[in-house]
Amino acid sequence: MNDFLLRPGAVEAAGRDAGVAAHYGNPLAEQHALAAGEAIVDLSHRAVLTISGPDRLSWIDSLTSQSVAGLTPGESSETLLLDPTGRLEYAVRLIDDGVALWLLIERDEAPGLFAWLGRMRFMLRVELADRTDEFATIGTLGSPALPVASPNGIPLIWHDPWVSVVPGGHQYAVIAQHPAAGWTYSEVLVARADFAGIDLPLAGILALEALRIEAWRPRFATEADEKSIPHELDWLRSAVHLSKGCYRGQETVAKVHNLGHPPRRLVMLHLDGSDAVLPAAGDEVVLGETVVGLVTSSALHFELGPIALAVIKRSTDPTAQLAVRAEGILVPAAQEVVVPPDAGASANVPRLPRLGAVKR
Repeated sequence: MNDFLLRPGAVEAAGRDAGVAAHYGNPLAEQHALAAGEAIVDLSHRAVLTISGPDRLSWIDSLTSQSVAGLTPGESSETLLLDPTGRLEYAVRLIDDGVALWLLIERDEAPGLFAWLGRMRFMLRVELADRTDEFATIGTLGSPALPVASPNGIPLIWHDPWVSVVPGGHQYAVIAQHPAAGWTYSEVLVARADFAGIDLPLAGILALEALRIEAWRPRFATEADEKSIPHELDWLRSAVHLSKGCYRGQETVAKVHNLGHPPRRLVMLHLDGSDAVLPAAGDEVVLGETVVGLVTSSALHFELGPIALAVIKRSTDPTAQLAVRAEGILVPAAQEVVVPPDAGASANVPRLPRLGAVKR
């Protein structure tokens, strides 16, 4: 039993977040404390993998979307594993401590990633290990006094690069002040032996989800599906290096960014709360009678009210008033554009006339 679920008021989350608290009795107050850096979030249901050996960084660099070959001890990064057609398969948070590369990932995705990496080792000097039973993850937007694990002398704290556009990345969102500018989120690894002794103010995962949605921060477990490509979620901002060497799926990444447009786009929805209905993931987003997308995440924000992230068709009018079908009613939804309809085609290559075409 998770010790934090024994705390007063704890209500366990469902679905992929089962095993940790959704809240501890007052979700909005917890959210406020988390945003102020005064509370922590139990993410001990997440998985922790390591790759050790002298080839660990160059190996992961060759397989995934981010440039990590030069990662220095203590430096954080984020990378994506794509299939050959450029669709998302895994999103991984990375910390290197000079001896091992630490991979933070959703627990139900860890077995598949671990097995795939095991098949890709060939003759390289790398060793894989699942460290989930040894280390737990804590989320925070502050600097709490936690017993940070540092098995090789480097504190294992992953700082989310989503706060700004990383070198080699690209942002599609067109906005003077991106909401992630204040996203000071980090994940701290602690030894599970020290976990029960942590005595700090707690916030449930509902609080974290609300703040994540506010920051337009995609989460693989919620925003991605079997068709997702990074461009649709503005994930080139933090997890893709556009000028690094070859990796699986790179051709699609380059082609869509330089010549095409992603077929779908991420939006944030400001929802009408007058019916006290909060849409759920999978609820249809409609324009009139036409279904244009699906809700991927939703939350009640302590300042913004009911909000959601949704993935909709690229061609959907960015000024249109949308609605969400939830619990048998239509919930009006004002869209805030994250990925604009004209995202991509960054090379701006002029179209050449067809051979033999008559010039007028």
